[in-house]
Amino acid sequence: MRFMKLKSLLSASLLAFSMCAAAQTTVSVAPDAPSKEDVKKLFDVMASRDQMAQMMQQLFTQMRSLNREELKKRHPDVSQGDLARMDRESEDIIKNFPLDAMLNDMIPIYQRHFTKAEIDALIAFYSSPPGQKFLHEMPAVTSETMRAVYPRIQAEVDAALKRAEDKTGPPQK
Repeated sequence: MRFMKLKSLLSASLLAFSMCAAAQTTVSVAPDAPSKEDVKKLFDVMASRDQMAQMMQQLFTQMRSLNREELKKRHPDVSQGDLARMDRESEDIIKNFPLDAMLNDMIPIYQRHFTKAEIDALIAFYSSPPGQKFLHEMPAVTSETMRAVYPRIQAEVDAALKRAEDKTGPPQK
């Protein structure tokens, strides 16, 4: 049981770290940085809001599934009504997620990493037919990539947990 808790905690920590890392960055804008409007235009061309909404929907769907499994393990007598209420609460979170605020938080990061000329070139590329195809295909490519690499990631996490368990001894009951 301790091993499963450790595995769940490690997985959750990795996800939280990757999602929060950008929020921890101090941003200083270079003199040749793009304006906020330039970055917003790039986000519009890239349909960033829609992509983020889709990503959040997928993330919450996966989390909801894992939460259901964990809840059923811990409380086998959980009712379908409780599960349905949990699903509704998840949907409310997704519906009210502050995507626009998140995009606004990302603007200074783009201003730090890209010049105005680079943002203009990205806008030109993503406005072109190959750029639009790239944007259209990326969700499927990303999904297929995750399915392809997940077994390798899982094996590495399991091996790391096994090494940690070997160092600390078997789980206590």
